[in-house]
Amino acid sequence: MTVRTRIAPSPTGDPHVGTAYIALFNLCFARQHGGQFILRIEDTDRVRSTAESEQMILDSLRWLGVEWDEGPDVGGPHGPYRQSERGEIYAEYARQLIESGHAFKCYRTSEELDELRESRKAAGMHLALKSADLALPADEQARRESEGWPHVVRMQVPATGTCVIQDMLRGTIEVDWAQVDAQILLKSDGMPTYHLANVVDDHLMGITHVLRGEEWINSAPKHQLLYEYFGWEMPELCHMPLLRNPDKSKLSKRKNPTSINYYRRMGYLPQAVTNYLGRMGWSMPDEREKFSLDEMMAHFDIQRVSLGGPVFDLEKLTWLNGLYIREELDDEGFLKALMEWAFNEQYVKQILPQVRPRVETFSEVAPLAGHFFSGVPAISETSFDAVKLGREDLVKLLQFLVWRFEVLPAWHKEALLGEVKALSAHFELKMKDLLAPVFIAITGSSASTSVMDAMAILGSDMTRARLRHAIAVLGGVSKKQAKRFEKEFREL
Repeated sequence: MTVRTRIAPSPTGDPHVGTAYIALFNLCFARQHGGQFILRIEDTDRVRSTAESEQMILDSLRWLGVEWDEGPDVGGPHGPYRQSERGEIYAEYARQLIESGHAFKCYRTSEELDELRESRKAAGMHLALKSADLALPADEQARRESEGWPHVVRMQVPATGTCVIQDMLRGTIEVDWAQVDAQILLKSDGMPTYHLANVVDDHLMGITHVLRGEEWINSAPKHQLLYEYFGWEMPELCHMPLLRNPDKSKLSKRKNPTSINYYRRMGYLPQAVTNYLGRMGWSMPDEREKFSLDEMMAHFDIQRVSLGGPVFDLEKLTWLNGLYIREELDDEGFLKALMEWAFNEQYVKQILPQVRPRVETFSEVAPLAGHFFSGVPAISETSFDAVKLGREDLVKLLQFLVWRFEVLPAWHKEALLGEVKALSAHFELKMKDLLAPVFIAITGSSASTSVMDAMAILGSDMTRARLRHAIAVLGGVSKKQAKRFEKEFREL
C-alpha cells in the first residue's frame, strides 16, 4: 500500500497558519512512509471562495517549503483537484445514496428548521435533527417536489446507539448517535458540503490516512457512516491537537495574527516558521528545538505528537527566527534574504507611485515610506492627541474597522474604500476625520503616503495587526465595552 495524505484548504481568506501546520504534518507523514502528499482545494463556498485566495494558499505553502505531488496547479491522475469542478461526481454519489435509502431530499424551509430546533430546545430534547424530525406529510412532500421548491439532500443517521471511531493518536472514540444530525450532503445550489465532498474525494483519490484538526472529531461519525453506505474502506484517522493562544484559547485572528502572509511580511524566515510549526505538539527524538524540514521528514513519527494543545507563542517564534538569522545566514545570505523580504522589485514597484511624487531627494524616501518596510509602528497614546474624537469613540472606530476588514472577501483599494465610507456614514464623520486615527495606526505618523494605498499594499493581516496594536495602545476594549460595541456593530 502506498501511503497517500492530503490537505484540503478553503480559499476564503488569508492562508492560515493552522492550514500550514496540518499540511506540514501530512507531508512529513507521507514522506516518512515513502508516500505521496496531495493538495485539494475545497472551494464549494461560491460566495467566499476566490482565485486570489487560492493563489495565496499555494504561494504561502511553497514559501514554507511544503510541496505536493498532485494538485490544481501541478495536475495528477485523480483530477480535477478543485471541488467546484467536481460537481457532477458529487451529484451522482448523492443520487446513489438516495436510491439506496441512505439519504433523502429535505424541503424544509429555514424558518421551519428554526421552529423545530426551538421547540426541541424548549422540550429539553437533543438538538440534532433526524430524518423523522424533518419528515413532511407525504402529500406536502409531493407538492413541494412537484412545484420545484428548493431542497437539500441529507443523510440518514441512526437515532440511537453509539458510533465507535478509531484514531491513530486517541485510540477509541465514542460518539452518541443522538448528538449527530441528519447532515446536509448537497446544498440547495447543488454544491456539496464538506462532508460528502471530503469522503468521495478521499476515496477516489486513494487517500489512506487523514490527518486533520481535532475540531473534526464530531464529524467523524458522519464520515464513517458514509464510507459504510458506499461500501468503501475508510482511511485511518488522526485528529491533531489545535493550535492555541498563550491563554490556551483556540488560535484565532481576533487574538493573534494567523495569516502566513503576516509572518512573511514581518520578515520571518520561512525555514524558521516551518521549524516552529513542526514543534507544535511534536518533537525530534533528541528533543532539539532547531531542525530543518528534511530532518523533520527523516525522523518523523506520528506517535510523538502530544495531545496537550500546542501553544503558538509569538515570542518563541521570534527567538527561533533570530537563531536562524544569526546561525544560518552569512552576510551574503542575510543580504539576499533581506532583498527577497521587502526590497524586491515586485514589492517596491507597488510603493514607488506612493513615494516618487512626494520627494525631492532620496534621503526623504526612508522617513516617508518606512512603514512599508517595518512591522508594528512605534506609537503611544499621545500619538492620537490631535485626533478630534473621544477615547471610547476612537477605540470603537478602530475596532469596527478591524471587524469590517475581517470579513472582507477581496483586499483591494476600492473594497477598503467602501468599508471606510460605510463607517464614515455610521459615525457621521467626514472621511478626513475618520481616517486621521487610521493614518496614525497604519503609518505611525500623521503625515505620510496615502493610508488607503498603504493598507492595500500591506495586506489584510498586517493592516489588522496594526489596527489591533493601536487599540491596545489606547487601552484596549473592556468586556463591558465589547458587548456594547458588538451590539452596535451588528446593527450596522
